[in-house]
Amino acid sequence: MDQHLLNLTHSTSCEHGEMCLDDRPGHAMSLIRLRLAATDQQGWVDATVDAADEDGWVTLRPWTGGAPVRVWQHRSLTGLVAPGHPVALHTAYSVLAVGGQRFNVRQA
Repeated sequence: MDQHLLNLTHSTSCEHGEMCLDDRPGHAMSLIRLRLAATDQQGWVDATVDAADEDGWVTLRPWTGGAPVRVWQHRSLTGLVAPGHPVALHTAYSVLAVGGQRFNVRQA
């Protein structure tokens, strides 16, 4: 019987987004980060999307004004967000909320 084993390394897993093993900002969401963001309601900033790029960068405009905020996620979010879409960013834990989904992001 011929077996085809999938060679998964850290770099090949990360390329597939949902299989990422890395929990640094911008990669996979850890349960502790998700729980901390959910319990700290003061850290959320409502925003709209100004731009979403194929390279994973998303530019946000806070509803309260101020400078735009850029965040990065290792997989492109262009299929989920578009200019004008409402989102929320937890600034302390770097969590981007898009509808019911949460993404670990790196803030620029």
